[in-house]
Amino acid sequence: MDPIQLRAFVAVAEDLHFGRAAQRLHIAQPYLSRTIRALEEDLGAPLFRRTTRRVELTPAGAALVDRARAILAMGDEARASVAAAHEGRSGRVRIGFAGPSAHDAVGQLARAVRQQHPLIDLVFLPGRYGASVLSDLLRHDSDLALARFAEPPAEVSSRGIARDRCVVAVPTSHRLAQAEELRFDDFRDEPFVAFPESFGSSVRAILVSGCQAVGFAPRFVQIAPDSWTSIALVSAGVGLHFTTATAVAHLPLDGVHICEIADPPAISVYLLWRQGDDDPVLHRVLRTSVEVLPGAE
Repeated sequence: MDPIQLRAFVAVAEDLHFGRAAQRLHIAQPYLSRTIRALEEDLGAPLFRRTTRRVELTPAGAALVDRARAILAMGDEARASVAAAHEGRSGRVRIGFAGPSAHDAVGQLARAVRQQHPLIDLVFLPGRYGASVLSDLLRHDSDLALARFAEPPAEVSSRGIARDRCVVAVPTSHRLAQAEELRFDDFRDEPFVAFPESFGSSVRAILVSGCQAVGFAPRFVQIAPDSWTSIALVSAGVGLHFTTATAVAHLPLDGVHICEIADPPAISVYLLWRQGDDDPVLHRVLRTSVEVLPGAE
């Protein structure tokens, strides 16, 4: 059985008339008759009873009708799926991001993609920071990422979508909680809660370089796996946490005071993807991102 034979069979089965079926299929009636005979020979059973007055389905033909329609529908679905994937209308895009600092942007992009491209599946990969974001992209473990950097990374393609600022989370009972602004020199001998160095967090790197610039290394007393845990540890008085304003805007801050940094170092939010990646699904998502995340002013 091939699709041409099955389409011919279904047309005759629906019209019960070879002439009308041939017209519907835009083929000559003799060709339609030969196609049906070839299908009957292949199946080893007559599919129609033909008289001078009418055409009827045989029991074998009646058994084939629904199955023939199902086979043709599967073929049409397969063709549509292939076309959609080739044109970038369906497929999968894996997005890496850090945590609460990216929630607004990720949510906006996800909503727009779902509305505009319902066949595209977004897979979310939280807990990716700085260097780990770049590693995921370069190893093809992700396709797109949102991350914060002082400068756009050279290893990947990028587009700046927002600016952020660094802040310090301090226990409300801490002496520094009374200051309007803090400088890196104020952190000398202070305990810090931070992400593991292996995360490659650019925010942690800014803290380290800022402290080193005034003559000391920050003292990390507790490693935390995410922003929620970090802020909980600050609230418990374990130490300070150097983070971003966008991150703390989405976190519970009971027992925590957020201090601004004097002359804060520049940090921007970037949308990142592999250089030369020509996946049409990815580029459809990137075009949508320009609409909903147009960039920093």
